Amino acid sequence: MRAFTTSDFHQMERRYRAAFFNSIGGFKSVSLVGTTDAQGHANLAIFNSVVHLGADPPLLGMVVRPHIVERHTLENILQTGAYTLNHVSEAIFRQAHQTSAKYPREVSEFEACGLTPKYLDFCPAPFVQESPLQIGLAFVEKIDIRHNGTHLVIGRITGVVAPEDCICPDGFVDIERAGSITCSGLDAYYRAQRLARLSYAKPHISLTEIL
Repeated sequence: MRAFTTSDFHQMERRYRAAFFNSIGGFKSVSLVGTTDAQGHANLAIFNSVVHLGADPPLLGMVVRPHIVERHTLENILQTGAYTLNHVSEAIFRQAHQTSAKYPREVSEFEACGLTPKYLDFCPAPFVQESPLQIGLAFVEKIDIRHNGTHLVIGRITGVVAPEDCICPDGFVDIERAGSITCSGLDAYYRAQRLARLSYAKPHISLTEIL
């Protein structure tokens, strides 16, 4: 084992530092964010910073890097107020990763990366047809994080498309069965494999596994 401290952090090369801190937080969800601009041009970008914020109302947060250069996804969300989150599967993770390339605004990542846009009534932004689980969102607010210039974008879920056999009787959505994958850092992708679902923890009561 090796200990790293602030003095070590300052000596890290920029890309090394980014890879280091992007990966030590643990496995993360990975999603494709679908948007359109005010003229209806579709955009697609991969994000690994989505977090659950609450169930009533159903809210998801997403961290966006500083808006000091063009951020097509953020700009489109602010323009239209709508966006989608689409889980990534093993079948499409290479195409999903390719959406991180810096395509010009007029180029649709759907077309450039070989993915199919799909439109549904409950959200005007494009979904990814090939995604195993698709979520529509309405923009709620943007919180600027002054310490490093990033932004927390908060959206309210307006609809979900999920495989029926992945929704358990208690409401749990089995994303492993759906085929969703996970990621670490900026470029490593992993299959998800459940160890167990455990019962609600209470003092002095033994845990049981939920089947």
